[in-house]
Order: sequence, then structure tokens, then C-alpha cells
Amino acid sequence: MTHDSARPYSRFGRIAATIPVSDMQAAREFYVGALGFDIRFENGDPVGFAILQRDDAELHLTLQHDFKPAKYNVAHLIVEGVDMLHETIREYGCRIVKGMRYQDYGLRAFVFEDPFGNRIDVGEKMSA
Repeated sequence: MTHDSARPYSRFGRIAATIPVSDMQAAREFYVGALGFDIRFENGDPVGFAILQRDDAELHLTLQHDFKPAKYNVAHLIVEGVDMLHETIREYGCRIVKGMRYQDYGLRAFVFEDPFGNRIDVGEKMSA
């Protein structure tokens, strides 16, 4: 699809994945403690929504006590240092859904489940 020059153009900015969690404290322990995100914003008492950031990545957490995780990837994260992140994920005890592999579209990637069952696809661009 191409931009129609007769229509006004909207420029898109960042878009952030929203991840449902059933325990905000456990989510903080994982995303902040293990993965190194910083908390940029929290809302509610008790906290029901949080915005996290690390480097260029932004992630939103929403408290959903009775959610059921999807069996598909809910977020895709491009990183530098995919091997180090893979080791961190393994050490934390998260389930690796798809092991580390080279993808034909230029990424070295793996998929894991966070402590709540949310699947996150992680990849690093490989040099040509």
C-alpha cells in the first residue's frame, strides 16, 4: 500500500506493546530486576498500569488478574547482544519456546515466555 498524495498524511511515531500480567510485583521483578528496564510511569493504587523503558524499547504492563496468555508472540524485540539476553532469560527460569537459531531474513533469534506465559520473540540483526 502506498501513500495517496491526495489524502492528508499521518506520520506514525513509536508504538509500544502492552503486556498483560497477573502480578505487578512479579512483573517488576522480571522486567526491571532481570531485564533491566526502568519504570517511567505507574498508575493506580495498587499499581494497575506501568510504562517501562530500556534504551529505545518501551513496554507497557497492564494488570489483568484472570487473563489467559496467547499461544502466539505478543511482542518482537530487536536487541544487540542476543546471546547475553538468552542466557539471562534461561538463568531466570523462563521457558524457551523456540531455541536460538539463524533466520533466513537476517536475524539470530529465539522466543521465550515471560513469567506470565506471554511469548516474546527476540532477535539480533546479523551483519551481511
